[in-house]
Amino acid sequence: MATELELDHDAAPARVAPDAGVRPHIPVAAPVFAGREKEYVADCMESGWVSSGGKYVELFEAAFAEFCGVRHAIACCNGTAALHVALAALGVGPGDEVIVPTLTFVATANAVTYCGARPIFVDSEPATWNLDPEQVEAKITPRTKGVVAVHLYGHPAEMDELRGVARRHGLFLLEDAAEAHGALYKGRPAGSLGDAAAFSFYGNKIIATGEGGMVTTDDDSLAARVRLLRGQGMDPERRYWFPVVGYNYRMMNLPAAIGLAQLERADWHTGRRREVAAGYMRLLRGIPRLRWQDESEWARHAYWMFTVILGCESPVGRDALMARLAERGVETRPVFYPVHLLPPYREAARGEEFPVAESLARHGLSLPTWAGLSHAELNYVCESLRESLSEAGEK
Repeated sequence: MATELELDHDAAPARVAPDAGVRPHIPVAAPVFAGREKEYVADCMESGWVSSGGKYVELFEAAFAEFCGVRHAIACCNGTAALHVALAALGVGPGDEVIVPTLTFVATANAVTYCGARPIFVDSEPATWNLDPEQVEAKITPRTKGVVAVHLYGHPAEMDELRGVARRHGLFLLEDAAEAHGALYKGRPAGSLGDAAAFSFYGNKIIATGEGGMVTTDDDSLAARVRLLRGQGMDPERRYWFPVVGYNYRMMNLPAAIGLAQLERADWHTGRRREVAAGYMRLLRGIPRLRWQDESEWARHAYWMFTVILGCESPVGRDALMARLAERGVETRPVFYPVHLLPPYREAARGEEFPVAESLARHGLSLPTWAGLSHAELNYVCESLRESLSEAGEK
């Protein structure tokens, strides 16, 4: 891996350089199409296979299964659909409870709710910000069906501990790996660590197709069930015969073509994000009242986002800091609202408090993190952050 943050030619969209005398705009995320994306999309259009038929869906599924080290990968129209169909295939239904972290994108809880089940929230552990395994067992009831482990911002959850809890109680363990393409847990890829996993290929993800998702599993019968439900429930051996109610969750050939091209350069995409994160850690080290997500010794962080947390004694609040950075042309994002604070889920949380997740959400922001971020842009972001904090401290 290169030590300098340099790009291939044509690897990133043209932007105003930070030293060009004009205020730059540095997006928090952007896709990078530096491989054979145009070639494969053109092939789709020339062949006429642009919907869910065509060779690229199967090619993408086979390549992604190999990438994750599993037997099956089933492509879906988006990441939320992948979560939903995985949960449905695992047998989640009305009256069930599924344990999820409260610090996650809302789709994790929404997919449980789509099944008629109730999400049960668990707080984060302070170092990696993922759901705390020690708290999971206390939330299990006779209605608990399974656990969804989110690899938040690209850092794997503590899967061995969670698997032990799940096995003791006869529960499934599903990975929400939407943010974790290429992450490793004790040398094993995200997507191969639970009974099944769900990925997203939204435009800001590590592997991006615009929209798209994938379910991965080593379970042959579960894979067959996912494929059945994904395609309206149509019997694969009897065309237009529908033994079950299914969903129209198929991936189109066009995004699959983009995904295959992205996956061919997966090492480059994941390596570049780790370079960006290393640059942030080097340039931001020593700033008082600033910390970031730890990388456990047993993990390889995928760095979907490099996210920092302001200390409570910071001279400027999180939202004010984001506004200052925006004035300098640096786009940022707040840490997700804990789901238990959102209106649809307040009643489900039953007034329970989740102090770690709430603190992270209150003080955290994600900095521009994507494979096309240049060395000059990275320096500009860090300088802008330092200046914004310094100016606030002088007032």
